[in-house]
Amino acid sequence: MVQNKHLHLLCQLYFHRDCKLLQENNLTAVTEFFLLGFQSSQCLRIFLFCLFLVVYCGTICGNLLIITLVSTSKDLHTPMYFFISQLSISDILMITNIVPNLFHMLLNNGGTITFIGCMTQLYFLCAPVVFECLLLTVMSYDRYVAICNPLRYTSIMTSGHCVILSIICWLFGFSIVLTYVIKIAKLIFCGPVIIDHLFCDIVPLLELSCSDTFIVHLEISIISIPVVFIPTTVIVVSYTCIVSAVLRIPSSIGRYKAFSTCSSHLIVVSIFYWTLCCVYVVPTKGLTLTISKILSLLYTVLTPLVNPIIYSLRNKDIRKAIQKKLHK
Repeated sequence: MVQNKHLHLLCQLYFHRDCKLLQENNLTAVTEFFLLGFQSSQCLRIFLFCLFLVVYCGTICGNLLIITLVSTSKDLHTPMYFFISQLSISDILMITNIVPNLFHMLLNNGGTITFIGCMTQLYFLCAPVVFECLLLTVMSYDRYVAICNPLRYTSIMTSGHCVILSIICWLFGFSIVLTYVIKIAKLIFCGPVIIDHLFCDIVPLLELSCSDTFIVHLEISIISIPVVFIPTTVIVVSYTCIVSAVLRIPSSIGRYKAFSTCSSHLIVVSIFYWTLCCVYVVPTKGLTLTISKILSLLYTVLTPLVNPIIYSLRNKDIRKAIQKKLHK
């Protein structure tokens, strides 16, 4: 009861402070939102601050290490490692978009974010997610060609083709997200301005809007076809063909070597889609807000940390490149 009363008072405070009345249509234009973050004791928030600081530094260092190794080591100038470096760039962009503002919220038990800042955070949250969906699909196709059609691999996955595929993923990811972020920005938010979340996400924002959000939901459903369902289908078909080709290899050593070339990518794909499903697909009505917030950290904070660990610890070429750099 005390916490609900506290939230109600906060709601009234920030609604009256951050909104201005538009006399011509009697609507309220929201200029700021208040992100609650983790409403807990100061000791717990300081602990979380230190934890996220370690995670953030580890993520940045790990992904920068992969980008540096791929760009400077000739042994890593292959399509697979080029795509891994692009994935690292996306991971850095995603976690940098979320965690620094989370630091401020933990130290101040919540914090305000401007309307423009909220839309910007939403954009740079969703665009890397769409990009990674597309890039992981391209990477699965790369593994398919390498295992199922190795004689034509060098002619199909040339450096020029890899750059073009990467540019298409970047442009498509950032352009398709822009369409519905603009649509969300045009919605009317008439209060309250309290977002009980860690960052500006689609679901909390749509719940705050007093406009008809049917068109926005329809656009999201339509966009999910080329962004989620088609890439998922391509990945499943690619790995079905890969597994079938690997099983036809007579020697167990040959099967192990063939499958080890795509095992890291398969783990990353599984983690990425599992975390997204936990947040956006699995019903969360029975879950508390705290659990929903923790689940949202899976793909925004955990995945960017895990990706470089998987690719560095499970990859002999990257370990060799690190050893060479250390010897130099």
